[in-house]
Amino acid sequence: MADSAELYRTVRLIRRFEERAIGMVRSGVIAGGIHPYIGEEAVAAGVCAALRPDDVITSTHRGHGHVLAKGADPARMLAELAGRATGLNSGRGGSMHAADVGTGIYGANAIVGAATAIAAGAAWSGRRTGLDRVVVTFFGDGAVNQGVLLETLNLASLRRLPVIFVCENNGFATSMRTADTTAGTITGRAGAFGIPAQTVDGMDPEAVQKAASGAVARARAGDGPAFLECLTYRFDAHHTWEHSVRPRYRTDQEVAAGKSRDPLAIQAARVPEPVRSRIDEQIEELLDRAQQFAEESPEPEVSGALDYLYSSGLRGREGIA
Repeated sequence: MADSAELYRTVRLIRRFEERAIGMVRSGVIAGGIHPYIGEEAVAAGVCAALRPDDVITSTHRGHGHVLAKGADPARMLAELAGRATGLNSGRGGSMHAADVGTGIYGANAIVGAATAIAAGAAWSGRRTGLDRVVVTFFGDGAVNQGVLLETLNLASLRRLPVIFVCENNGFATSMRTADTTAGTITGRAGAFGIPAQTVDGMDPEAVQKAASGAVARARAGDGPAFLECLTYRFDAHHTWEHSVRPRYRTDQEVAAGKSRDPLAIQAARVPEPVRSRIDEQIEELLDRAQQFAEESPEPEVSGALDYLYSSGLRGREGIA
């Protein structure tokens, strides 16, 4: 369990990391853009605060917050976004596929809902080898209509796997409103498989941590999976391409209402100002170093383009590069 200051530190780190990353997209250092996590930081901070270092997570295309909250190095993460050889995955994973197995991060995944099955496999593997680790899989509201998630819920319940399913419900699957695309309720899907489910205030880091801690303790004790629907709101674009295209699927009034409960402000109010200021300064210094590290790091060598394709180290056919 993290205290109020520790939770504030994580939320602040994610917020400022994302703002830095957006700036690096605009300057061209990060190619292709990112899916900003701004506004949803309480979910990653609260859930990961309930985990042990040896626990595991799987993530999504909007996964920077999860990766940072689980303990990945911000400098190597930023270098990964910039496609540099010093990145978490040698510049090959980028924004949507970052992984750090040694830290328990079994990868972000750009396929909606796909990482849930990987999480179930990790949970099954851990239990088979006698470990009491817990696996958390993050996904958005758009994933609840994907067959792979429903199949994974069924398997996790049947095998009583120690998996926590965390749905970050920000109200939109890209630009489609959840209310227009999802019949029934999100928690009802888990309930249909006999999995305990609850809806959580996903804008409050401490509320998320409390709910996650209960679910993690239950899973670690061998009582099977749990499901958390975290109601949150995405402050920024679905993807940074929106900054230039400007699609209109949300009104200004709706966005302002969503921003009225900022998880950073909510957690900041629980931390004394001197402590808060010190944390802010430390994070800026950390990210100054991280950005310099990323921008000064070399790009991968073209000659190694086919490296890491096979677990055996086997390279592709001669002449392919």
